Amino acid sequence: MSQPHSQPPCQPPCQPMTPTDRLNRISEDAMCIGCGLCQSVAGPDVVRMEIVESGYERPVVRGDLTHEVVDRILDLCPGTRVEGLPVNELTGDTRTDLVWGAYQDMVLGHASDPEVRHRGSTGGVLSALGMFLVDSGEVDFVLHVKASGRVPSFGERAVSQTAAEVLNGAGSRYGPTAPLIDVLEQLDKGRPFAFVGKPCDIGALRNLARQDNRVNELVKYMLTPVCGGFMPPQGMSRFLEQDLGLNPSEVTGFRYRGYGCPGPTRVEMADGSVHEKRYTDFWGTEESMWVLPFRCKVCPDGIGEAADIAASDTWPGGSPDPATEDDDLGLNAMVIRSARGADLVQRAVQAGYLTVTETVDPRYMDSVQPHQRNKKYAVGARYEGLRAEGKTVPRTARLRLDALIADLGPEQAAFQRDGTRDRVRIGKASEPTPKAKG
Repeated sequence: MSQPHSQPPCQPPCQPMTPTDRLNRISEDAMCIGCGLCQSVAGPDVVRMEIVESGYERPVVRGDLTHEVVDRILDLCPGTRVEGLPVNELTGDTRTDLVWGAYQDMVLGHASDPEVRHRGSTGGVLSALGMFLVDSGEVDFVLHVKASGRVPSFGERAVSQTAAEVLNGAGSRYGPTAPLIDVLEQLDKGRPFAFVGKPCDIGALRNLARQDNRVNELVKYMLTPVCGGFMPPQGMSRFLEQDLGLNPSEVTGFRYRGYGCPGPTRVEMADGSVHEKRYTDFWGTEESMWVLPFRCKVCPDGIGEAADIAASDTWPGGSPDPATEDDDLGLNAMVIRSARGADLVQRAVQAGYLTVTETVDPRYMDSVQPHQRNKKYAVGARYEGLRAEGKTVPRTARLRLDALIADLGPEQAAFQRDGTRDRVRIGKASEPTPKAKG
C-alpha cells in the first residue's frame, strides 16, 4: 500500500513557502540522507551539496531555484519517497517475505580472491561483483564511493573503470557520502554502468528511473550493502577527541573497516601516527549504543529492497564477537532480489570471482540482522508519530508497512508511535536550516 507524502501544516499567519523553503524543509525535518541527487537535478549552480553547520553534507541553495525543480526533487528524493523493488522486476520466481520483501534467493558467499575477501567489507562480495563487471566488459564503469580526499571520515563519489580502481574503493563508508551529485552527467555519457550505494541511494536512483528512461537502459545493476546507518559528524568528533584523544583537523586518513572481518577502525594522522580500534569499540556491541542520524532511525528500507542484490554481514546476533573477530575470514549473505541479480551471481561464480557456500532463508537473515528486523516492524508506527507531529513523512510503496504494523500489535505500535512523538518534541527530528559552514 502506498502511503502519501505529508508536509507540515502552515501555521497562521500563513505565508506561501518559497522554493528554497520547500527544499530546506527536507533537511529541517531530518529526512535528508545526503545522496546528492538534488544537486544533479537542479545543477550545482542552483543547489550544491556542502558541509553545513551541523557537520552533515546538505543541499544548499545557491541560485534561482524554481517550484518546478523542487516539485521534481520532491518526487525523487529518498527522504520523501521510498519504494520496494519495481513491479516490472517481479517474476514468477520471486518470493516475498513480510520482513525481507521480494527475493529470488538468499545465499552465503564471499569473494573467491583471498585479497579481495580480506580487503573488502565482510566477504568482499560487492567488490568482487564490481570487479567482474568491469573485467568482463559488461559495464564500462562502476559508480560507487570511496574514502574522501577532502574529509577523511566522509565518502565521495567514485567512477571506476578497472578492477583495481573498484578494489581501491573497498570497505564500508560510515560517513556522509553523496554518490549521486552528478548522476545525470554519468547518464549523459550513454555508457552502461553499475551502481553501488546505500539502500537509500538505490531508492533515489529507482525514483529517477520513473522520470528518466536512461536509468533502466544504462544502469545495468544496482547493488547495495544492507545498511545500519552511518556515524553522524558529532559522533565522529566524540570518537576522535574523547575515545582517542585526537584532533579531528589533523586526521589525514580514516578506514571504518576492511582488511579483515570486520577489520580494525584505522585513523591516520598528519604527524604519521596510526591509531586503531576494534570495530566493536567504534560502534559498540549493542544496537542501543549506536549513534545514528534520525533519518536512519526511521528508515523503511535498510535492507535494500529496491536493489538487484543486497549484501549483509552474517554475525549471529548482529554484531561481531570481539573474541573471534581477528580470525574471521569473512562471509556475506546475499539477498538476491531480481532475476538479473540471480544471473549476475551465477556468472560471477562461473568466472571464479565469487564463491557461494550455501542457501539460507529469511529467518536466518533475522538471526544475523535482528536490528533490521526490529526496525522494519517499528518504522510504520514511527511514521504515525511523525505524521501526528506535523513532520515530513516519506510516501512508501511495496514495503508492507501496514502489514508489519498489524503483525507488531497495538501495544508495541503505540510504544513506537509515542516514543517518536516524544523525540520530535525534544528536537531529535529537527536540523537547522542548511547554511554552508564558514
